[in-house]
Amino acid sequence: MTTPPSALSHLKVLDLSRVLAGPWCTQMLADLGADVIKVERPGAGDDTRHWGPPFLKDADGHDTDQATYFTACNRNKRAITLDMAQPEGQALIVKMAAQSDILVENFKVGGLKQYGLDYESLKVINPRLIYCSVTGFGQDGPYAERAGYDLMIQAMSGLMSITGHADGEPGGGPLRMGVALVDVLTGIYACSAILAAVESRHQTGLGQHIDMALLDVGMAVLANQAAGFLNTGAVPQRQGNTHPSLAPYQPFETSDGSVLMAMGNDGQFARFCAAAGFSEWAKDARFSSNTLRVQHRDVLVALMNTVTRTRTTAQWVTLLEDKAVPCGPINTVAQAFEVPQVQARGLIIKQPVFSVNKAQYASDSIAKQTFVSTVASPMRLSATPPVLRRAPPALGQHTDEVLAELGLDAQAVQALRGRGVI
Repeated sequence: MTTPPSALSHLKVLDLSRVLAGPWCTQMLADLGADVIKVERPGAGDDTRHWGPPFLKDADGHDTDQATYFTACNRNKRAITLDMAQPEGQALIVKMAAQSDILVENFKVGGLKQYGLDYESLKVINPRLIYCSVTGFGQDGPYAERAGYDLMIQAMSGLMSITGHADGEPGGGPLRMGVALVDVLTGIYACSAILAAVESRHQTGLGQHIDMALLDVGMAVLANQAAGFLNTGAVPQRQGNTHPSLAPYQPFETSDGSVLMAMGNDGQFARFCAAAGFSEWAKDARFSSNTLRVQHRDVLVALMNTVTRTRTTAQWVTLLEDKAVPCGPINTVAQAFEVPQVQARGLIIKQPVFSVNKAQYASDSIAKQTFVSTVASPMRLSATPPVLRRAPPALGQHTDEVLAELGLDAQAVQALRGRGVI
């Protein structure tokens, strides 16, 4: 992941966002080589620096005051602290915006206008600026002024209504997803929109405003469930780990646990039947097509569970892996990181962490090293792969460096620090 050149090394990003959606977007841009400058509140920083437990460990294995949450979406960035409520802080952001290609913010609608940091104000000084706003509900509409968090949007968009076991089943009821998926997906959509705006700028020479809303994304990622409702009027229901349109496509019991099988076509089902020793199932009038298998799901699942219980999970995986039948274990997160394929793809990366106390990076010469682990970028570009330059930064780690690039000398920086601007 360190192979140059990087795809976006020519772009500078001013990151005024916090928590997850905006930072996820800017981390993607940073991984692709953009110079991302993250602006945080002096003394406090991004909310997620404090969202723990769990917390990072120091070199002696003790908890620090840095939550691990922050590290998930702030790799490869330079971090500065700046009080934008002060006129001098606003002036510095304006100066940075004038030199930036992209600005990402997730303040409430109109929240930056009072500081002269809204798009309409900044495009005057930098017409090429691509300005991406991330909010819960968008820049217009009756809910525009409302605050929005991922869990709220999972509830309002209908995602929770189709996640979890059906009413009447053990544990039945609406359920949130195990990660803030709407935030993450909003970050991904925002990154795509920004890159589209960069491409448009090649043609027009002008930037533009991007309006990203968590609710819009939450509705969009209803995907096939939304398509089914909009075209039939049938309201999707929770059905646990089964699929409304595919069968067999769910966990099955084994002699030592369970195995996930996901068969999306008749050929896969036929190959499973042959391997299991029940080729006749593929010809059974109840199971000969996917639609029929969905209609007779309960009968089919009962038959399959009788068979799958005769082998261990590992034995089923071994039996089916060379027969193009999608099949695998249901891992814990710990088990997932032990999967040979995960390790072969290099999906765990470790970086030395900047120590505020020692004011230095851990190095091979230090007996006790402090590292942070993150998940590698899944974007694999053959010519311009993601770069790995910086660990998630300490609060204000690059303040002096970035301000020096703006032309401020050490005395000016120290004066700003004395006035609480940085």
